[in-house]
Amino acid sequence: MKSTNSKRTAMAIFAGLLTIAACGAGMAGSLAGSEGDKRFPPYLPRNPKDPCTKAYKAYVAAGGHSAYATTPYARIMSSYIVCGGHLNAPSQKTAEELAMKSCQSTRGHYKVTTGGGCEIAASK
Repeated sequence: MKSTNSKRTAMAIFAGLLTIAACGAGMAGSLAGSEGDKRFPPYLPRNPKDPCTKAYKAYVAAGGHSAYATTPYARIMSSYIVCGGHLNAPSQKTAEELAMKSCQSTRGHYKVTTGGGCEIAASK
């Protein structure tokens, strides 16, 4: 009788520890929903269909190492906001490098000369 109760107690404790460990591992594995390290608040147009707004929302939703690069917001009406991003890279550093390349490529494609150079706004 005594051995049955101790087995039940041991199994209950083990099950509880296993549940706690599984919950902690699941939370640590995903970066989805996190804004990560924000270096400056990116300017996002109010239009939800704007490519930069879509790119930032995809960055926040991504579950892996990702980065969002943009030109800094200038309060001059003739300036353009250009952005780029990279989602689910093997590391944060790689995501930042690829996001910068994406932003610079977009800036070159549209031949934007105002608004400043690309900078990493956020990465995780």
